[in-house]
Amino acid sequence: MKCDKLVDVGRRQFLRGGVFGATGAAVATMIPATPAKAQSLARLDYPSNRLANVADLKANEPMDIAYPDADSPGVLLKLGSPVDGGAGPDGDIVAFSVLCPHKGWQLTYHAADKTLNCPGHYSRFDCEAGGQQTWGHATQNLPQFLLRVDDKGDIFAEGVDELIYGRLSNVLA
Repeated sequence: MKCDKLVDVGRRQFLRGGVFGATGAAVATMIPATPAKAQSLARLDYPSNRLANVADLKANEPMDIAYPDADSPGVLLKLGSPVDGGAGPDGDIVAFSVLCPHKGWQLTYHAADKTLNCPGHYSRFDCEAGGQQTWGHATQNLPQFLLRVDDKGDIFAEGVDELIYGRLSNVLA
């Protein structure tokens, strides 16, 4: 059976497409790569909110928090070793939303590998890598809360670097 819908591309058109493709690839290699978290366009500074004190935290034991409001559950963690984006004297304190960015399921912390895991569709997020997704159906990394620790050891959340599940923006009404 013959298909009459096929188009004969031709050598010149084929080569022209190849030149445009090669040019695009060359430009892409000249643009410096930056970490995914640094490129977030969703970041918005929320009002500063005290979450806890450094003395309240134990290594690798999650503390339930809510940020930026009571309708947004999160977790505060002292990981025990310094990480990028970590706060506090040891650079190991991080906080994340515990609403899975895929469908909003409540995540649970797995201390053995320091991940937050979704019981719904099994997405996993690495707490030592800024909430980067390592497995599952989610299409974005876990929203991380931006932290500041004052000279008394009080921990404050001051923004979120990704959209929180169920919100069209990070703007509080």
